[in-house]
Amino acid sequence: MASHLASVKIGITGLPGSGKTETLLRIIDLLEEEGIKVGGMITEPIVEKQRRSGFQIVDWLTKESMVFAHEGMKSRVRSGRYGVNLAALEDLGIRALADARQNADVVVIDEVGKMEVESEAFTKAVVDTLDQDKSIIMTLHKKSRNPLLQDIRRRDELRLLEVTPVNKNLLAFKIVKLLTERTH
Repeated sequence: MASHLASVKIGITGLPGSGKTETLLRIIDLLEEEGIKVGGMITEPIVEKQRRSGFQIVDWLTKESMVFAHEGMKSRVRSGRYGVNLAALEDLGIRALADARQNADVVVIDEVGKMEVESEAFTKAVVDTLDQDKSIIMTLHKKSRNPLLQDIRRRDELRLLEVTPVNKNLLAFKIVKLLTERTH
């Protein structure tokens, strides 16, 4: 069914809290309703006592998850108030992307942001994924000056779309259309 997908690479940007992950999850829902197999990595907030205390990463194909950043975590790598567990990224994150490159029609990479790019191995996995002839949807930090993000943004084949409170609902449909339309 999905072998007719053209390879479309989309970067969703937006300010923190603009709804990038929410938009991505909506896109995944819509694609899966069409019978398109989605794989890759998404980032979910960990909420304890009604407040965000960290993030976990989830392999979309297997649903395996690992805590990636948490207030209580002791780590050399910090992002704001969180200690960052790069091992989660370098284990589960890299495996999720490799698995998705092999087995999914569309690869999602959520929050290629300031925390993720501390890891060279993960950075390489993202670049390897982008180099494939496969549809990819990634969410990117809008303001990051990181060389990887700047390099990703400069790629000709990547269409950057920004999430705003106004277009949030429409953007998911627009992106699904871009992915499924180029196919006939």
